[in-house]
Amino acid sequence: MNYFKRFSAGLALALLFTVMIYAQEESGQKLQKFNDFMRLNEIWLDEIMDYYNIPGAAIGIVQDQELVYAKGFGAEDIETKEPVTANTVFRIASISKTFTGTAIMQLRDKGLLDLDDPVRKYLPWFELKNPYPGTPEVTIRGIMTHTSGLPREAGFPYWEEDVFPTMDEIKTKLPEQSMIYPPGTMWKYSNLGIALLGEIIAKISGVTYEKYIEDNLLKPLGMNSTQVQIKENDPSLAIGYLYDKTQKKLERAPFTDSKGITAAANLATNISDMAKYISLQFREDDNSADAVLKGSTLLEMHRVHWLQPSWKSGWGLSFGVSADDGITFIGHGGWVGGYRTQIYFVPEHKVGIIVFLNSENYAPSIIAKTIYKNAAILLKKQKDSGSYDYSADWEKLCGRYWDSSFWITNVMIIDKKLWLYDESVPPADDPSDSITELIPVEKDIFNMTGKNGNGETARFIRDEEGNISRLYVGENYLTPMK
Repeated sequence: MNYFKRFSAGLALALLFTVMIYAQEESGQKLQKFNDFMRLNEIWLDEIMDYYNIPGAAIGIVQDQELVYAKGFGAEDIETKEPVTANTVFRIASISKTFTGTAIMQLRDKGLLDLDDPVRKYLPWFELKNPYPGTPEVTIRGIMTHTSGLPREAGFPYWEEDVFPTMDEIKTKLPEQSMIYPPGTMWKYSNLGIALLGEIIAKISGVTYEKYIEDNLLKPLGMNSTQVQIKENDPSLAIGYLYDKTQKKLERAPFTDSKGITAAANLATNISDMAKYISLQFREDDNSADAVLKGSTLLEMHRVHWLQPSWKSGWGLSFGVSADDGITFIGHGGWVGGYRTQIYFVPEHKVGIIVFLNSENYAPSIIAKTIYKNAAILLKKQKDSGSYDYSADWEKLCGRYWDSSFWITNVMIIDKKLWLYDESVPPADDPSDSITELIPVEKDIFNMTGKNGNGETARFIRDEEGNISRLYVGENYLTPMK
């Protein structure tokens, strides 16, 4: 009997060891796939930055509770050439609204407010013209879903003049403003509304909006590099740039303090810190007493509360929700003078993407979704388009090639398969639109296949020393770039 127990225990350990080895091998293969796909994305991002005059970018990819990829591209200052890193701070603009929404939900969970409470309950001075008599009052929920009917902005041209009003000035101007729609009838984005939520947070908590966010969100999450009120001369802050189309050059954007609309637009952070905030979104099973936000509340924030007529997008509580190619993305973008930012995350896959740019020349949402889809190892199983075996000799084929018209082609290994990626002007919105799989026929000869394949043959020619001297694509050829 003892022998049988020892045998059974030994067999169980052996099986466990085998499973662990298999899991490690599978994990290693996934990591290699991820690295391969990111190499493709990096080449594409370099093209985008060069073509659209983007001085600097920072990219982060979060898988559950881990920042699995963090990298800076370009410069945070075009004069000093100081490179962007994962620790470079960017102003995240309207992504600040999601922090404000999270704070509101914390107060709701403590029983200090109800989402359907009218704003006037906490801000008795809240009053503006209403051409829609008999309609419901503006509520906290209506503001969080951008269905309050409030104007987009407080009554000042601050986005044009870069001078933002104080909250006292907003209060003074408010009675001169008018409701745009009856509450609950239309979706209309409102910075004014979120600024009012910041005031409600301060009123209920008894501390300033800044202190509440620091004490109840930033410190518990370990976001030590994140600031609600960052200074212009902060050495960690990337300089924001505008592109002067008339002079065809970048110009330093004027620094602004959002003042009265701080709750809607003023936070600044880096990739390392934002990753911690994204990881919070994946703690949907955490309903402990010390959770920054209960898992059930996270689910509530991520769920659609307002669906657009197209049925392709909607709004949760402070987060946008959109469906794209079978994936439901949750997130928010930001845009303030000299900076554009985007976060997306998919709770189903527990994966998030962060994109920060220190210019306004390109949509970070395109970069974020493209990287998400092309780092597909983290999302879903890739289609296996070939049953052939990987060859280590292919490493010698990899690199950049060009022809007499300066057309550049990259040869790379992705997921143990060989691919061609053509750089283009302007860059493709998605690098997968310019990638072709190479199926081996014999040594150094491949068929061009996949969705971009044209049935031609790709042939690599070697010199006497075995180095690649030419790459023939059909009858034309390219040469390696030195």
